[in-house]
Amino acid sequence: MKEQDRLVSPEPVRDDSVLFQIRPETLEEFIGQPLVVKKLSIAIESARIRNEHLDHVILAGPPGLGKTTLAYIIANELNAKIHITSGPVIEKQGDLAAILTSLEEGDVLFIDEIHRLNKTIEEVLYTAMEDFAVDIMIGKGPSARSIRIDLAPFTLVGATTRMGLLSSPLRNRFGISLELDFYSEEDLKKIVLRSAKILGIGLVEEAAQEIAKRARGTPRVANRLLKRIRDFATVERKKIVDLETTKKALDILEIDEYGLDPLDRKILKVLIENYDGGPAGIKSIAASVGIEHDTISEVYEPYLLRAGFIIRTPRGRMATEKAYKLFNLKFKGTQGGLWEFNE
Repeated sequence: MKEQDRLVSPEPVRDDSVLFQIRPETLEEFIGQPLVVKKLSIAIESARIRNEHLDHVILAGPPGLGKTTLAYIIANELNAKIHITSGPVIEKQGDLAAILTSLEEGDVLFIDEIHRLNKTIEEVLYTAMEDFAVDIMIGKGPSARSIRIDLAPFTLVGATTRMGLLSSPLRNRFGISLELDFYSEEDLKKIVLRSAKILGIGLVEEAAQEIAKRARGTPRVANRLLKRIRDFATVERKKIVDLETTKKALDILEIDEYGLDPLDRKILKVLIENYDGGPAGIKSIAASVGIEHDTISEVYEPYLLRAGFIIRTPRGRMATEKAYKLFNLKFKGTQGGLWEFNE
């Protein structure tokens, strides 16, 4: 199974277009992340009162938590036009300069995956963010000269899943730094109920709670599960999606009570059966599973760590008691080499 086909992938997948219909458009509509919303609300209101542009904003956190949605909301709250790009797309300094010079006063420039900007391109942002100007080199060799072009005041909103990869000079130029965390089940339940109402899905609260429970703390996953359960209910001629229908659909989709899918369980089973529960190196696990080790460490492992199914040690990854219980195996400590079926 490819990552773009996984129901529980926090990254966007091929059939996520419907999710754009249910994005909140204002801070008041945004559910969860109360501290982030409060800080943004104060900063935006202050900018309005002072009749100035909003300070540059950096949004950090795992995929699927609403960084792009918040960028749109910031633009809506400021009644501004938003321009969207991403770090990997900007290949030359001239590309970024062209974007910056096209901005009008008060516009919002959203750069997704900003930590993936090339360092030479990143330098163009320094003067743009501080002085609202961009320096462009004209010509080559001894005759080359630099000219400065003034820019209209704008707000840069950057999104990153890896704040540590941002260089200090760039990070320090953001006046507002916000970190998003995984959502509680209660907040996810509210999000699912709101999405169901917008999409015209009759959904009981118990069903919304079950979806929230298996959504891995991620709204994008919750909404994707809701969409698939709606398809199942449609085929079953169910006008109201109840708890029984929801559980039946999720079982067919192979999403268990912890939000694990077959690939998650395969990784855990390989760690337990092939490596006696660990410790095992990430490259060894990847070779046994048939997945790139970078994919495991960046895509699969974070949730398995957060949910308590594996732990990292200096010697490698180890399965926890919770992982053994998942497969009805008896846990006999953390040294590896000891597992058996429960009676």
